[in-house]
Amino acid sequence: EVKLVESGGDLVQPGGSLRLSCEASGFVFSDYPMTWIREVPGKGLQWVAWINTRGNGFIEDPSMKGRLSISRDNAKSTMYLQMNDLNNGDTGIYYCLKGRDTSTKGQGTQVTVSS
Repeated sequence: EVKLVESGGDLVQPGGSLRLSCEASGFVFSDYPMTWIREVPGKGLQWVAWINTRGNGFIEDPSMKGRLSISRDNAKSTMYLQMNDLNNGDTGIYYCLKGRDTSTKGQGTQVTVSS
């Protein structure tokens, strides 16, 4: 059974940073690309970034270019999302996906950017 556990979300002030983690189990993590998405009330799911099996990251949210990096540690079956210079528009529940399968998302982790 695929299980993804997101963590690291918090309440931060604008300009702050957060590092999100996604711990995976139930499949061979190193064999799959992984994706971060964000859910915002009234705006649905937004694609944030993804990383291929070789560790190359790709940012899908233009508003976050230059402010985030995605990485993975295959030995720990864990993916990370480092977000810097956060602003109100980054607020939402962040989920990770196995590949791009939205049915695999976990419980999510809440990121709130507010002064």
